[in-house]
Formats: sequence, structure tokens, C-alpha cells
Amino acid sequence: MNNNDRLTRLRYALDIKDNDMVELFSLGGVTVTKEEYLSMLNKIDDDLYENMLEDEMFERFLNGMIISQRGKKDDDKVVYELHEGNANNVFLKKIKIALSLTTDDMLHYLDEAGASVSKSELSAFLRKEGHRNYKVCGDNYTRHFLKGLMTDYR
Repeated sequence: MNNNDRLTRLRYALDIKDNDMVELFSLGGVTVTKEEYLSMLNKIDDDLYENMLEDEMFERFLNGMIISQRGKKDDDKVVYELHEGNANNVFLKKIKIALSLTTDDMLHYLDEAGASVSKSELSAFLRKEGHRNYKVCGDNYTRHFLKGLMTDYR
């Protein structure tokens, strides 16, 4: 699962309109036109999109979601931590923050989609990389979470 897949599935699950998606990118500090955004959703091949979404740009989008829902933080220092190895973990963490979800909410969404995850396992996904209990989140958990989210938001 790449960043374009995550973006497409999140947009569908939360039923976000195209203009709102462009606005979320701008809140995160990236200027994207509607055409550029739509090219991020346009598949050329199975894993290839017309406009591949880089890690920093995707994280800026997620930050834009947080800003739109919770407001801007006072400090201007932003650290970009997303890379291929931790993309699902950062994705879940930022969606949890943006939507003000509790751990129980996340477990509910995962359970609704048919994924059985314990509270401690979910906690391991949400920990900071490098922590002794950190665990890499697989693509299936992310897919199931988005599928469960879809049931409430669509």
C-alpha cells in the first residue's frame, strides 16, 4: 500500500470532496491544484499512479487534516517522520489525532471490519518509532481501519 492508496481510501472513507482535499493540502503547507490532486488518484497500473505522492507531501496533507479539525499549534516547529517503513503507523496516529478518536473508537472500527486487535497491540502501533514496544503496522490493519471508518462516515 502506497501513499496514493492511503489518500484515495481515506478520501472515500470520510467522503471528502475534491475542493476540500485541495484545502487540506494547503493547510498543511502545500499548494496543489485540483488537477494535480486528481492526478494523485488516477491509477496507471496496479501500484503506479499518474502523480506519485511523496512521503513529506502526504504527511503535510495529514497535518492539514489535523489543523482543519483541531486548529494550528502555537509552535512552528514541524518534524516530518513519515517514511516507507512507518507510513501506516504515522497514518493511524495522525488520523486518530485529526478525528479525536479514542483507542476504543479505533478498536471498534477495526473490529467492525473484521480485524481482531488487542488494546496493547494497537498501542504498540501508535508508539513512537524506536520505543521498545513499538510495532510496525501492516497494510491489512490500515485497510481494515479505513473500512471500519467508512461504516460511520459514509
